[in-house]
Formats: sequence, structure tokens, C-alpha cells
Amino acid sequence: MPKLILIVDDSPAVRKATRLYLETETEFEVCGEAVDGMDGLHKAAQLKPDVVVLDLAMPRMNGLETARELKKIQSDMRVVLFTSYADAVRELDLVTSGVHAVVSKADPLSVLVKQIENLLSR
Repeated sequence: MPKLILIVDDSPAVRKATRLYLETETEFEVCGEAVDGMDGLHKAAQLKPDVVVLDLAMPRMNGLETARELKKIQSDMRVVLFTSYADAVRELDLVTSGVHAVVSKADPLSVLVKQIENLLSR
């Protein structure tokens, strides 16, 4: 059974590129996309993904706030922060929000895949 991934990012181009890469280069199934944190919470509750790939800077609710709320929905859900601001994220924020990994959008998408694979193997 393929592992389900939810992509939460306010950029349609990032969502599309990430979905295309994950669906063509991996065994993962992208079960949905969300345009911001609030939409992501709603879709995560419905779709029950194994992993949420989450942007940091989004309107209405940022990625760290969204991650905190995701843990209330499904405590074993894995969260990867996929952001242009990876260097600015503090370790304490990651721990308190429940984010499991941070990947820079400047990195190749293969780095994101490797982080997801590592999280799912735990």
C-alpha cells in the first residue's frame, strides 16, 4: 500500500512540481494539496496522510502553527517543513511544533524524498 503525502504550500507552482516529482520518481501517492495552513488542517483530517510536506511562510496560518495543530489531528503523522527559510528556523520551534525534518526549497527534490523515506522507516 503506497504511503500518502499531503502537500501544503501557497505556491501553485511548488505544489505542482512537488506532486509531479513525488508521483513519478517514488512509490508515494499524493493524496491532496492545500493552499494554506487552514486548508491543510481540513484536508489532513479528511485524508489522513502519512506525511505532510508543509511550507513555512503561508497566509492565514504559518507552517509551525499548522504543524502544532496537525499533531492534535493525528499524533503519528510525520511533518516535513519544506521552506525557502530553512536556515531561519530555530531548533526549539521545530521541537515545540512537532516538525520532524526541515528541507530547503533550494535543495533538489531528491533531498525531500530522502527525508520522507527516513521518516517513514522509523
